[in-house]
Amino acid sequence: MKKSTTGKPAASPTRLIDARIAALGDWRGEVLGRVRAFIREADTGIIEAVKWQKPSNPMGVPVWEHDGIICTGETYKTYVKLTFAQGAALEDPSGLFNAGLEGNVRRAIDIREGDRIDEKAFKALIRAAVALNTAARATRAGRAPRRAKGARGAS
Repeated sequence: MKKSTTGKPAASPTRLIDARIAALGDWRGEVLGRVRAFIREADTGIIEAVKWQKPSNPMGVPVWEHDGIICTGETYKTYVKLTFAQGAALEDPSGLFNAGLEGNVRRAIDIREGDRIDEKAFKALIRAAVALNTAARATRAGRAPRRAKGARGAS
């Protein structure tokens, strides 16, 4: 088991996300828990991680991955933000993306108290993100290895 910087065993990402949801103790925790369940139901190959832990955010940011980052789940005072790492490359026929629309790569869904989440459309978006990551990984695997930066042809 991996050890933390204190020498104690590090908590698993799943337990850290559980703790994050419980610590919120309000509608944001409920929303984060619900979308987490949708993500896990949409793709059984999802891996949970917690990244970007720092003194100002010791619990870090929940991250869901499959062949790369699918999305992150951040909580703010008035909304929960789900940022899709490659959101700009995804079709969004249901119009779930409502934030970060001007970016070239990421797109986000901001969920405010009382907002409904279209479960079917959200799960389709997760599956599309997984398919995009999986296709990109397969393409990278089929490519010839890259040369080191600055490398020249054989002499």
